[in-house]
Amino acid sequence: MTRFLLPSVCLLALAPAPAEEPKAKAPAAAKSLFDGKTLDGWKSSYEEHGGKVHVQDGAIVLEKGKKMTGVTYAKKDFPTTDYEVTLEGKKVDGGDFFCTTTFPVGDAHCSLVVGGWGGQVVGLSSINGSDASENETTGSMPFKDGTWYKVRIRVTGAKIQAWIGDEQVVDVARKGKTFSTRIECEACHPFGVATYDTVGAVRDIKVRPLTDAEKKASEKR
Repeated sequence: MTRFLLPSVCLLALAPAPAEEPKAKAPAAAKSLFDGKTLDGWKSSYEEHGGKVHVQDGAIVLEKGKKMTGVTYAKKDFPTTDYEVTLEGKKVDGGDFFCTTTFPVGDAHCSLVVGGWGGQVVGLSSINGSDASENETTGSMPFKDGTWYKVRIRVTGAKIQAWIGDEQVVDVARKGKTFSTRIECEACHPFGVATYDTVGAVRDIKVRPLTDAEKKASEKR
């Protein structure tokens, strides 16, 4: 019996081990754009009529100006597609948007409005020339004074997606659409944050490239 079992044992020993499935690539580390102490790498968006922009308690504070106050990222290394940017914003005082965020979309730019048109409207300005209050991304959220809200914006070749806290507020395909900003937000190009007749604060501003898996997932949704 032994002589018949030996070949089978040898064949089992020589059989190749099952191939391991490739592990998903971990997301790249996020790059911090604000050091929490200075405005190094940033500039005031509206020098003439904007309110004071300064750092306090680890955040960039945007004081109330003559309507718009903003801060613009001044370096030339901000990506234009296949990236995710995050920040935290807080309304300190006022009744309108407190951290509307302008960002690149390929060769164009767009803004995520956070608390506009009287304090609750969210959405993209602009899509095919229509503002956040009148296009397919128009939504509404209540925002409390003194509360930090996490903003997350993801731009791929296929879509623009955005979340405020845990709620997804934007999921729009790029194909067949033109994206732009209102003229008031052009001073925030390529990336910046603005307030309107409101005191706001922003902190923990980071950006990272997307993995291939994240880009493909965006295309499927």
